[in-house]
Parts: sequence; C-alpha cells; structure tokens
Amino acid sequence: MPSYRYTARSSAGQNSTGTLVAETGAAAAAMLRSRGLHVVSINADGASKSFAEKFRELNAGKPSDKQILDFTTQLAVMIRAGINLRSAIDGIAQQTTHLGLKRVLDQVKSDVESGQSFSAALAKHPTLFNPLYLNMVKASEMSGGFSKMLDRIAEYMNQQIETRKMVVGASVYPAVIGVMAVGVTVFLLVAVLPKFASVFEGKEDVLPWSTTFLMSVSGFMIKYWMYLIMAVGGTIAGVVAFLRTEAGVFWFDRFRLAVPIVRTMFRSLYISRSLQTMGQLINAGVPMLDTLIITGEISGNIVFKTMWRNVHAAVKAGNKISKVLIKDSVLPPAVTQMISAGEESGKLGEVLDEVSAYYGKQLKENIKTATGMIEPLMILVMGGIVGFIAMSIILPIFKMSSIVK
Repeated sequence: MPSYRYTARSSAGQNSTGTLVAETGAAAAAMLRSRGLHVVSINADGASKSFAEKFRELNAGKPSDKQILDFTTQLAVMIRAGINLRSAIDGIAQQTTHLGLKRVLDQVKSDVESGQSFSAALAKHPTLFNPLYLNMVKASEMSGGFSKMLDRIAEYMNQQIETRKMVVGASVYPAVIGVMAVGVTVFLLVAVLPKFASVFEGKEDVLPWSTTFLMSVSGFMIKYWMYLIMAVGGTIAGVVAFLRTEAGVFWFDRFRLAVPIVRTMFRSLYISRSLQTMGQLINAGVPMLDTLIITGEISGNIVFKTMWRNVHAAVKAGNKISKVLIKDSVLPPAVTQMISAGEESGKLGEVLDEVSAYYGKQLKENIKTATGMIEPLMILVMGGIVGFIAMSIILPIFKMSSIVK
C-alpha cells in the first residue's frame, strides 16, 4: 500500500507533518480529517519507490507541449462523458507512457484528492501550465463550463503549436543551406586548394589577386585550425551567453522586427499570438488587468511585452486600451481602430478573435513569401562563394597554359 507525506493544521493553528499509509490520497486525507486536522497538502511519498523508478523519473524529461495538449483534450472528453475529475486524471496518468508527465499527473490527482482546486494543483507546475492555462481553468471553476473551457484551451494550444511548427519550418531550410555553404567553403579551402599549391608555387606574379588571397586564407586555416575552432566555439558561446541576458534578449527581439525579409513574418506572429491570447482570456472572464499581464508574458517578444505592460499601467490608471495603443507604433493603426471599436461596443473579445484569425492567415502567407525569397537568395550566395573559389583555381591554370603556348 502506498505511503503519503502530509502537512496538516490543527484547530489551534499549529502545523504538523508526517507520513500515512493508505490506499489513495483521498483515503489518507479522510484519515487526517477524522483526527480533526485540516489538510494543507498531501503527496505520494517518494521513499516508497525503488531506486530504479526514481532514476527513470528523473531522466524522463519535461513533457512536450503536444503531450500537454493531448492531456487537455482527453480530460475535456472524459469530463464531458460524466467522469469525475479525480478519476479522469488518474485514468490519463495510468495510460501515459511519459514518466515525467505521469509523475505530474499523480501529484495533481493527489492535490485534488486533498481538497485543492484543479487550478491550484496545476499552479505547482508552472513550467508545464502557463498563466493563460491556469487563469482560464480558474475562470471555468468560478463560472462553470469546465469541459468547454478545456476545449478552448486545447484549441488555443493546437493553434500555437501549428504556428510554431510553421515558423521553425521556415527557418530550417535557410539554416541548412547556410551550414552547407560554410561546410563546402571550408572543404574547398582546406582539402582542395592545397593540392594546387605546388602547381602555383613560384608563379605568384601571374596569379590573380583572388587566388593569392584564397591561398593565404587556406594556409592560415591549415596552420592555425585548432585556434580557429577555439575562436569559433568561443564566439558561439559568447553570442549564446549574450542572448540570454536582458540586453541580448532586447537586442535580438528588436533585430527580428527589423530584418527586411522576415520582419513582416515575425510581426504577424506576435500580433496574432498577442491578440489571440487576449481574446481567449477576455472571453473566459479573466479580469482585464490580469489579461494584459498574461498577454505580455506570452507575446514572445520584449517589444510587445513592453507595450502590453504600458497598456496595463494605463488601464490600471483608468484609461482605455486603445488610447495607449494609438500612441504606440507597434500595432498597425487598423488593429488599434478595431480594438477601439470593440471597447466601445462591449465586444472586445469577439473583435480580438477575428483580428487574430486574420493575422494568423497573414502569418501563413508571410511565411511562404519569406521562404520563397530566402531560398533563391541562399542558393545565390552559396553558388557565388563556390563559383568564386572555383574560378580562382581554374583561371590561373588557363592563364599559365596560355603562357606556355
């Protein structure tokens, strides 16, 4: 029989901790209540697990967004079928093959059995359930319609996952072409060009500047290859470290909104994500101030996050959302006008859903456009580099053969 570690409070207000052996967390909670104690928390005791089980759980990894989406969808179906929350969570936990997710669901089930609300149980796992998820669940607990709210959360998550796939997919091809261009260039300079060094030796006067330059670069790379690898590795590590700082995040987020080819794509992405998040929260009944904070956190860009923080401060002071957005150039004027119309009509949530859907379609078109422009550009750059190296090798050979004749 499993054991449970608990924290309970007596009628005098004193906390006590300990362990109980019971069939379920609910049974353990009932035992504590029979003693006149108020249950604060009750969790499965990890000491009852074998070392092998603990090791597998520690190395299970974080559940993916797709697995959280599947959990949400299954839970909505089971709740709609009339299964109580605890049994639904337990059933999903028993079926999942991901040990990390199973551990989280067991913890959530134990918390629900001990009397905590579902949203409070989920809040203990912020890396898996973001503020939007938690606030929408909390709103449904207050207003009812739990299964419908879970469906809305699942639909939102599915759209975000699909959007992320599109953006990542648009970035993969240029990255692959870029890596190939660098790899081919290094191969030609290190493996091919040195073989012509003996042919060109002593004939430096008749060699074009491009050949002389490439031979110098080739010699430098072969002689100092170890230092070059260290320098490249150090540069990459430095860039990664910088991008993790507040200044680095701010610079990179602004950079993405400034690059000519992809800025329209990223702008549509952040607008669609922000407005969709805001619309979902408003329709779920989440308070406006909380909605604005969550929207800024989920927007995914520091420029948009700053804008929503400014809107939050202004709304807190009694101003309208549109009044702040008009002064800011982050959102297009048309979007600001529609938000203003939504505020005036009292249908802001519906307006935001429509605008976010429009920008979702725009995002797909912008991704196709950006990809269509990047592909030939990358091919042209790669072809130019390889062609430059090839001509720098071939031209001197033709020149020397004409001199011999």
